[in-house]
Amino acid sequence: MHHVTLIPGDGTGPELCEAARRCIDATGVSIQWDVHQAGSDALQKEGTALPARTLDSIRRNKVALKGPVSTPSGPGVRSVNVTLRQELDLFACLRPCRRYEGVASRYDDADVDLVIIRENTEDLYVGVEFEAGKPVTMELVDQINRFSHRKVRRDTGLSIKPISEARSRRIVRFAFNYARKFGRKRVTAVHKANIMKCTDGLFLQVARELAREFPDIEFEDRIIDNVCMQLVLKPEQFDILVLPNLYGDIISDLAAGIVGGIGIAPSGNIGDKAAVFEPTHGSAPKYKGQNRVNPTALILSSAMMLRHLGEVDAAARLEKAVAAVIAEGVSVTYDLKPSKDQTQAVGTREMVDAIIAHMPS
Repeated sequence: MHHVTLIPGDGTGPELCEAARRCIDATGVSIQWDVHQAGSDALQKEGTALPARTLDSIRRNKVALKGPVSTPSGPGVRSVNVTLRQELDLFACLRPCRRYEGVASRYDDADVDLVIIRENTEDLYVGVEFEAGKPVTMELVDQINRFSHRKVRRDTGLSIKPISEARSRRIVRFAFNYARKFGRKRVTAVHKANIMKCTDGLFLQVARELAREFPDIEFEDRIIDNVCMQLVLKPEQFDILVLPNLYGDIISDLAAGIVGGIGIAPSGNIGDKAAVFEPTHGSAPKYKGQNRVNPTALILSSAMMLRHLGEVDAAARLEKAVAAVIAEGVSVTYDLKPSKDQTQAVGTREMVDAIIAHMPS
């Protein structure tokens, strides 16, 4: 039996988590769920969006399945997702993007099946910022102008972009190991080293060095703007993309758009001591309790979790059932139906019923 933390989330999160649990149960894998809260509902009840016992549960169980959560607006409220990544050192964001037959896309004839591996813990998202006009910012600008031949205006806001050798090495090694483990052929390191030579240049240098340790895996590097163009022109050419944090965030949504949207986009945030699997979309509170939302992203995230737990056969059977239901196009939610067939759409629970009915034994 596996012990897994379950975070239902808020908005449509609880009903999506129930859908995922039903699908996991149907695979026959035995899981003891340890249910804890996070998000806006937790904030209202407990004064914190991420209670300490939720973090403790993930540290204890080492694996969590998380529904979407809302991050309330306002000062002093940290993003639950960002806090989880930082507190648990979930350094690798894993985003498979696969085209499913039956999902409307501009790339219906392309065999798109790529994986985006994004570094989660540094780059511009680390949050080291200095507000324009503040004394400390102007002091920092003066220091920069003392040491750099390129001058910065004193009315500038600053964001620091840290890229370290150690964390670049960690994420690139993760990408190569993932490729080897799951039979992927090529890793593409994405960067802007032609301009940012001290940060992206370091990332690229590390990637090139590590590639020599994996002679069985093809390696290439590409500049980020070229990757954006090539993804639009010919997305099927890519296999695994490994990127610093900011580029990975942007490319993840671009790739999801190529295969039909974030409604079918799963994700996992993985570290050495813990992993959290979740859909890439938000909590859609306006649809809460309406039995309307598409459960695919969280169910596919559940399949990723099963594979992480070593339940490879169960994960494959679950993914096969999801693909069959989407391809059939009968028992699917409104967003997976052509606009003219909206009246024929089913609800969340009914789509799950169909997935379970298609589950290979």
